[in-house]
Amino acid sequence: MKGQCAFGTSSAPAWIPTEKIISRNRLLEAMHHWGYENIEDLHRASIDNPEWFWRAVIEDLDITFAKPFSAVRDDSAGKPLPKWFVGGAINLAELCSHRHATGDLADRDAIVYEADNGTRQSLTFAELDREVRRFAANLRDLGVQRGDRIVLFTPVVTETAVAFLAAAMIGAVVVPAFSGYGAEAVASRIRSSDAVLLITADATTRRGKRVPLKETADEALTAASSIRKVIVVRNLADSAPMTVGRDVYWDELPADPEPVETVDTDPNDPVIIAYTSGTTGAPKGIVHSHGGLAVKCGVDAAYGFDVHRGDVVAWIADIGWMLYGVLLIGVLQQGATLVLTEGVPTYPEPSRLWDIVERNGVTLQGIAPTAARAVMAVTHGAAIEQDLSSLIAFASTGEAWDEPTWRWLFDHVGEGTRPIVNYSGGTEVPGGIVVCYPFLAADAASFNGPMLGMDAAVLDAAGTPVFDEIGELAVMNTWPGMTHSFWRDNGRYLETYWGTWPDVWIHGDLASVSREGSWTIHGRSDDTMKVSGRRIGPAELEAALLKDPRIVEVAVIGVPDEQRGQKIAAFVVVRDEDTDEAELVASAVHNVGRSFAPTIHVVSALPKTKNGKIMRRVIRARHLGEPTGDLAALDSPDSLAAIPALQK
Repeated sequence: MKGQCAFGTSSAPAWIPTEKIISRNRLLEAMHHWGYENIEDLHRASIDNPEWFWRAVIEDLDITFAKPFSAVRDDSAGKPLPKWFVGGAINLAELCSHRHATGDLADRDAIVYEADNGTRQSLTFAELDREVRRFAANLRDLGVQRGDRIVLFTPVVTETAVAFLAAAMIGAVVVPAFSGYGAEAVASRIRSSDAVLLITADATTRRGKRVPLKETADEALTAASSIRKVIVVRNLADSAPMTVGRDVYWDELPADPEPVETVDTDPNDPVIIAYTSGTTGAPKGIVHSHGGLAVKCGVDAAYGFDVHRGDVVAWIADIGWMLYGVLLIGVLQQGATLVLTEGVPTYPEPSRLWDIVERNGVTLQGIAPTAARAVMAVTHGAAIEQDLSSLIAFASTGEAWDEPTWRWLFDHVGEGTRPIVNYSGGTEVPGGIVVCYPFLAADAASFNGPMLGMDAAVLDAAGTPVFDEIGELAVMNTWPGMTHSFWRDNGRYLETYWGTWPDVWIHGDLASVSREGSWTIHGRSDDTMKVSGRRIGPAELEAALLKDPRIVEVAVIGVPDEQRGQKIAAFVVVRDEDTDEAELVASAVHNVGRSFAPTIHVVSALPKTKNGKIMRRVIRARHLGEPTGDLAALDSPDSLAAIPALQK
């Protein structure tokens, strides 16, 4: 069974590509070089002939293998467990650091850190490579060997990028941990991975308040015994408790250690174990490899986001989100600059994102819908005073857009001339399944096609591809970059993604695709509601509720109802605390329709992850009085306390 090779938009698209966007597009250039006249034919070829397609991509993007591979894919262990680039050798440090250290990129910024407290750090490509090689040698001298796991519990300082690539250089495996995690969340990841070394910082700040990373790390280590050494970055330089014989400051490591060679890692050798939180049970350790990340992240950066050599990409990110790795690997491979922004978009100033664009000459600005709503709420439509002339496009991932916020970003900030490259996939992909290609017309808040090499489909309850109705987002093939498995747990991996229908990857998102080729993500499958037999995702209802300008943020869930199966509960944050609730209810009924009319709960804040995603499963559990499960990613405990319990 094949997926839906659907690309397109409605008869009245919001975005119509300009000549500037079309003329610079890397995918169009590659497509014509390969002899294809349209994206549909190229996409079919990427699915039907993966041996040709992935070799062509690797050549076009100059993804250098230290040793050539004999075959793109080996699925002799079964479709869900393929090996990639058989017999080859590749290392991410070579692609992202070593090869740019000389030549025209040497003195150009590679990594920029925009801190929550307003400070800025940067490393050129030459400086980055020098630091990567130095730190790799120090890791070796500390006893870290190929295959050992290293936990990164740091803010997105420049040292984090150095540590990531240095670990890759010697064949070690990075285990990222959110900088806002509590001690037990860090400890559980250390225990699961049997990590031997922990890298952290003294502290960082969030909204100006100190976040004590080293103290949290020390507490975690009382419940995890495998760590032999702790390296501490002086970020705030406000002192940190240090354990003699175990802890060492980053800047006190030898400045000129004996050099270490870059390991010719197998393309399938692990380089990241990215843990994702679950409702119950232990977090899932998503395993990614050198070869898969190099190719998938390269494709998504070059062909999805249209990143060129010399571009500047900025995004609010955290080491604990897979997006950090996707950006680091994808952007640096292209010889572009990556600006990593810590904290929130409205602190210390509401104009923070636009200040960063102006200061760094940003060409592609990443912004999540939640971040856009936050900026929109505090700026009240004020004119943009910063010089955004360098900015070519926006990019977005992580959650669904509502149309009013999308329109504000597109029309008010982007002046209708900058596309919003909407992009949706996940940690286990790692990257995009569907995208909004900037050289194609697009509807507001939607996607205009699947990523190349991704045989995406929307399936109904019988597993049949359907148009114009909500179903499960699925992928019918395999692709470089897909997780190899869960760390030491093949059974859970196979059950999670491959257990619904034979040889079909079920991603866990609700989606729809129109016959015209416009794709929409409606939220997570486990957030689905069924009211009087009608299935609906949260994104559709939330977008409707946000048409009320008094509402800043909203999350909807389904609660049990004897008559209708479920009814809708909406938790809203309003601009003015004196807003009349009766008027809110009337507006909600008007916007969503009487069949889905919600019970409105006005709250002070919504529970979110550190990267701004609304935690609907936590809201549901809190409201229904059920166990909340893993709360390691929760940004603010106060927001959870704001959710009222359901009155029985």
